[in-house]
Amino acid sequence: MAISPGRDAAFSCQKSALSESLRTKKFPLTEEEIFYMNCRAAYLTVFKSSLENIISKEQLYLALQHAGRNPSQKTINKYWTPETAKLNFDDFCIILRKEKPTSKAELLKSFKQLDVNDDGCILHADLYKLLTKRGEKMTREEVNAVTSLADVNADGKFDYIKFCKLYVTTNEQCLKTTVEKLEVDSKLRRQQFGNHIEEPPERDPSSVPKPSPRIIRKTEQETFSNKGDTRSSSLATTRKFKTSISFTITMGANSNRNSKLTEPNSIKEWQCVQSKGCFFLEEDGEIISHQYRMQIAQRSMVYLTIKPLNLSQVEGKPSPWLSIDTALYILKENESQANLQLMCFTELRNREVFGWTGELGPGIYWLIPSTTGCRLRKEIKPVTEEAQLVYRDETGELFLTKEFRSTLSDIFEVIDLDGNGLLSLEEYNFFELRTSGEKCDEDAWAVCRDNFDTKKNELTRQGFMDLNLMEANDREGDPRDLWVTLHSMGYNKALELTEACPFVIDIYGDKCKPRIKAVHMEACSGQLEKAICKSVLNKGDARVMDGHENIIVHTYKRDTWITSVIENKSDNKVIIHINNELSKNCVNNRGLNIFAVEVAPKSTMVCQHVMPVNERQEWIYYWRKRRTLLSSSSCLDGPAGGACLRAARWEPGTTEAHSTE
Repeated sequence: MAISPGRDAAFSCQKSALSESLRTKKFPLTEEEIFYMNCRAAYLTVFKSSLENIISKEQLYLALQHAGRNPSQKTINKYWTPETAKLNFDDFCIILRKEKPTSKAELLKSFKQLDVNDDGCILHADLYKLLTKRGEKMTREEVNAVTSLADVNADGKFDYIKFCKLYVTTNEQCLKTTVEKLEVDSKLRRQQFGNHIEEPPERDPSSVPKPSPRIIRKTEQETFSNKGDTRSSSLATTRKFKTSISFTITMGANSNRNSKLTEPNSIKEWQCVQSKGCFFLEEDGEIISHQYRMQIAQRSMVYLTIKPLNLSQVEGKPSPWLSIDTALYILKENESQANLQLMCFTELRNREVFGWTGELGPGIYWLIPSTTGCRLRKEIKPVTEEAQLVYRDETGELFLTKEFRSTLSDIFEVIDLDGNGLLSLEEYNFFELRTSGEKCDEDAWAVCRDNFDTKKNELTRQGFMDLNLMEANDREGDPRDLWVTLHSMGYNKALELTEACPFVIDIYGDKCKPRIKAVHMEACSGQLEKAICKSVLNKGDARVMDGHENIIVHTYKRDTWITSVIENKSDNKVIIHINNELSKNCVNNRGLNIFAVEVAPKSTMVCQHVMPVNERQEWIYYWRKRRTLLSSSSCLDGPAGGACLRAARWEPGTTEAHSTE
């Protein structure tokens, strides 16, 4: 935001671009994760879902192209035989394992054998003979298309060095574009392997639940039915499908009455500390929030609660964040921040308040807020009318509208983490990191003190208002930078808070006053994922998948939501297909009825959270899972096939075979 004429350019530019790397810390992907991300990206470019099947050679060819391959007809025929009816996503991944992208060095080596003058070029006459007489023979028109490419042809010669560079660059760009498309489409990214179910099949509600017609049966295993090719048949035997596990959980209306949160009797005598924070929904569907460090000086009984923050409510405007679920996981720091031990979480509820009571020993604890994502999700309803943020009076002076001032006052309330009615530099920097991706340094803060109302080196509410008015004046009334701030804080064009959920944490101690400090604003993953998995494994019901004792589904029922975790004790990666079609009055955090998740060997992962759409009505969670085993060794069997050069129908590494024809 603008501070003064001397610093406004540098200070205001903090609002002009969002720095994603400073908002969330991304862990580097492994080679295996990158491979499957590329597979999914390519597949979902051709199909709406990775549960759909490839049903033609043309679809297979197109999907391989989007994966950066360029297969010959011979390669296609190797995987699509006369007996083949369809291939699925697993088959596609196996093909990509075998058909490696052709490297520039391989291409150059192949063409170089035809370069009689060793000048990086091949005469058109020689190229014509090669392409029409050997390998996959091309027509005269196809050869002319190659020799007419202006960038790689001159003076009757084909410049194969330029051509190879162009070919590799095109393949890489094709794959890059495909992955970028997946990254942009947050719905596809969140579903992992999931699909959109346009219309659920008609069914009699009173009938026995039946598997979804989109779920693959045991009889559909043999999608690679190539009897004459042992390499293809080996692909089929590496996959094992098992009709999995299904169960129904019926939750009554207002089921939270069974485990109601109650305050300790002597709570008024305990010492209390409070801190606020906020969940923010990112463009890709990821949720980030403040995270806290808590210090307990001596062993004490502790009472912790978290609930949505009740902001000023304008009549006629919804307050959707008040119905969003909140939770708090408490982890103890042992020796280092990397070594955290789950101590407890707020599993009891009283209306919108979730809490926990128990004894904690002296030490450092990390408080990680959590929300399932079932209700905090991207807004679907479009906003037709944009709210006015500023206006000019009859003299031309610029003012903030009453509605915008009210919104700014609410934002101030959210970012005033300690609730003292003032913004410290530390509190303001959480706001700056969220809205601009940058921090305000001490020098800029000194300028802020000189230009705006402050108390005790902290910015007042009026000073915060004036800071925004200064920014509007610096832009001559153009509200675009102000809208960047508002969108970053979760507001839509109607100034409704729809993509954020502010919350407040209260901590009571009977023997000492706890100390709490916000230290990060990060994605709700990593340590949180581990904490959720551990809590579900400790308290949930476990069910083994049929015939596979190493694949366990853990389900934990809380008062208002259900969480399922998949534990894979095997040495192989597994893909679990989930079908929620028969659930009633339910919403899950993925927003999909049918999807699939991949679980790495020797690991656990959160499969999904489920909540009722209407808590006043009964809700039924019907869960069906099918498992696919991916053997880590069989996926790598067979020779590494070179991708074929589509334009020339030329397979690198086969020059000698062709030359002896």
